[in-house]
Amino acid sequence: MKPTKLTFAALASMALTAPTLADDHSAEEQKARPVHEQIGAGGRPVGAPWSRSPVHAQHGMAATAHPLATQIALDILKDGGNAVDAAIAANAALGLMEPTGNGIGGDLFAIIYDPKSDQLYGINGSGRSPAGQTLDQLLEKLDGGDSLPPVGPLPVTIPGTVDGWFEMHNRFGQLPMADVLAPTIKYAREGHPVAPIIGHYFERNLRAFEARSNLFDFANARATWFADGAPKAGEIFKNPDLANTLERIAQNGRDEFYKGESARVMVDYLQRQGSAYTLDDFASHRSEWVEPACVGYRNGFELCELPPNGQGFAALQMVNILKNVDLAQWERGSPEVIHYITETKRLAYADVARFYADPDFGAFPMDLLSDAYGKARFDLIDPARATPEFAPGEPKPEPKLEGPGDTTYLTVVDGDGLMVSLIQSNYRGMGGGLTPDGLGFMFQDRGELFSLDPAHPNAYEPNKRPFQTIIPAFVKKNGKPFMTLGLMGGGMQPQGHVQVLINIVDYGMNLQEAGDAARINHDGGRQPTEPLTGPAKDPLGTLNVEPGIPAETIAALEAMGHNVRVVTNGIMFGGYQAIARDPDTGVLTGATEKRKDGQAQGF
Repeated sequence: MKPTKLTFAALASMALTAPTLADDHSAEEQKARPVHEQIGAGGRPVGAPWSRSPVHAQHGMAATAHPLATQIALDILKDGGNAVDAAIAANAALGLMEPTGNGIGGDLFAIIYDPKSDQLYGINGSGRSPAGQTLDQLLEKLDGGDSLPPVGPLPVTIPGTVDGWFEMHNRFGQLPMADVLAPTIKYAREGHPVAPIIGHYFERNLRAFEARSNLFDFANARATWFADGAPKAGEIFKNPDLANTLERIAQNGRDEFYKGESARVMVDYLQRQGSAYTLDDFASHRSEWVEPACVGYRNGFELCELPPNGQGFAALQMVNILKNVDLAQWERGSPEVIHYITETKRLAYADVARFYADPDFGAFPMDLLSDAYGKARFDLIDPARATPEFAPGEPKPEPKLEGPGDTTYLTVVDGDGLMVSLIQSNYRGMGGGLTPDGLGFMFQDRGELFSLDPAHPNAYEPNKRPFQTIIPAFVKKNGKPFMTLGLMGGGMQPQGHVQVLINIVDYGMNLQEAGDAARINHDGGRQPTEPLTGPAKDPLGTLNVEPGIPAETIAALEAMGHNVRVVTNGIMFGGYQAIARDPDTGVLTGATEKRKDGQAQGF
């Protein structure tokens, strides 16, 4: 059934009122929390008592959000594949095994270090809006809505993951693509047991979709994942439709997805839902190779990120601000350290909201990454108080730009030193709810992040990429490749990258401790989807903290003017994976995320 204008307006309205995947535990979930949580952690002979050991290996390593995906990556390495082959294989598996965070209906970004050329390469595998739909036409469909909805056809953008795989594979891969995708095809046909946290996310997604299920076509998604309710931990889950889709891609290449049978099915389905996409939109899609940028922090460490349309440069801006203060003079959980991190994030995001967008539609002001600009922004921080609202800066040179989820991260490093930092997502949870007939995956809802303000750099336009949240990272040490790093989860990602870097550089934590340590997640301030003019909806925002932040620190932060909230479930604080490589010995050190089901392992 084709949705009406009223349906699209209602969708936008429901985005503010229906349960979202960023909610805390429901009242029922809180009541069901087990009594044994009252007991604390046991002791450890070495390291922090709240952490566990990182993993060490020599010949290859993978860290992903699912143990079976990690094992698939290692099997690919042992069978003669390299880190790129293994990363693609793991990503394909996660689309099956962790569809609550990613899949071939979404986008992909990666940073690859190639030891042969001694260079970093970036791939932007994100998709565009329909070429034949203008902002006015979109607004007509919204019928008065002031934002794009999170579900249905309007927030769909072209899925870029499959093309991203083939671009990476064509440049660096060793094994045939059929061999790379074979393990996932087998698991999709024969089934795999659902992991515990993924089962929890299935239930959250089902509740969110059912709250809006009368507003979009939920039938295919229900049949694919929820025919008997949300899959539960330990249950065997199969997806034969996805197996068939991946098999055609393995046999016929990327054109199968963008020009072949799969493309025709996708376009026919989307057009029935009221979408403006055509076969030409899919056929013309291409990923883009981009150059990562790196910013020095201290002690020889550099953080490297990809340029917009993603938010990676926000992490670089934070590094440029924070290197003006010696955080190590205070304890890691002190109010001073958390205050500086929070205010730095707010300053960076004032610029994100104004300047970050598809660079094909306006040049990014690179002066935002200069040391001088970082120092000028640092000087705006009041060390004793939270500033009520930060405005974007005025970077030079001119011209000025006028016009402000849920994800999986994985990393693989092989014995030759080829290093892959890859992130992939459908944006909000499983995506926008639309599942094309018989293909076994859900379309992303990334287009929800377009602004509807025509003066905004991130304004919706035909054939344009929306602002992106997903960002892989890379760290250099003394000019040499050192570590792959990622921390999934919407706006948590840049601040998460910076917190992990601080933990390692300023506080000497190992890779696993750096991820296990309690995090903060500042949420709010001006957003890339808001109009450029007028006040921000939530200028101060909320400083969310995990229970590991001391009570006296929370009280001090509140006295400084921060709006602090303690969140116990770990969901909004992201999912971390990392692998470091010793440049002298080649020994690999891996870490994974306790807030996910994942595993770091090597051989």
